Amino acid sequence: MASDFDPIADARAVHDTVAADGVAIFKADVGYAIVGHTEPAIRRIYEAKNRSFSKPCGMFGSWAIFQEIIEIDERARDYVRAVIFDHGLPISVVAPFRADHPFFRSVAPFVLANASKAGTMDVLMNAGPTHDEIARIALAESRPVFGSSANRSLAGSKFVFGDIEPEVLAATDLTLDRGNSRYSNDRGLGSSIIDLRDFKPVRIGICFTELQAVASKHFGIEIPNQVAS
Repeated sequence: MASDFDPIADARAVHDTVAADGVAIFKADVGYAIVGHTEPAIRRIYEAKNRSFSKPCGMFGSWAIFQEIIEIDERARDYVRAVIFDHGLPISVVAPFRADHPFFRSVAPFVLANASKAGTMDVLMNAGPTHDEIARIALAESRPVFGSSANRSLAGSKFVFGDIEPEVLAATDLTLDRGNSRYSNDRGLGSSIIDLRDFKPVRIGICFTELQAVASKHFGIEIPNQVAS
């Protein structure tokens, strides 16, 4: 493990890898992530994780990407802005998106189908310097990065590189061991996912109570304590 590393250089290495049909693992604040861009890469990720294709993967994004591709009302936009900029919290959101946006022009139909559900997409934001730079490069080069937590399906997020299962590591072309993730927890919780259409949680995870507090205090929105069935 490198004790002194450059997250900007790491982000470029990750994006170059996925742009070349590869799979990469890097450390985000919410846990180690496994990512790709092309159909073969996404298929490898699903196989390595033993993940059902009925479960969409997510996109690694930013406020700038959110502004470009997400179609949601101003209250939801203001909430996301407050979460990211006023409170510095990581968040994954589910919301309708513009599938016809030029940002997705390099994305294979299979990949876009597996990164979306019923016209919505899951976008992770504000998940650490490497993640955020990956998202910046992705937008600048119109080459989105898709993936999931670097673990076998249902095994919980991994916050230490050494905990990632060998089957997952074997699927990659680039692995970056960068120590413990910021939001390490014993329960293996990943990022909290909020559906911006109704402010119901899709997944209760990291910083969930803080995300509830921002919604309630500043927007009068009560995010429930349980995932809708």
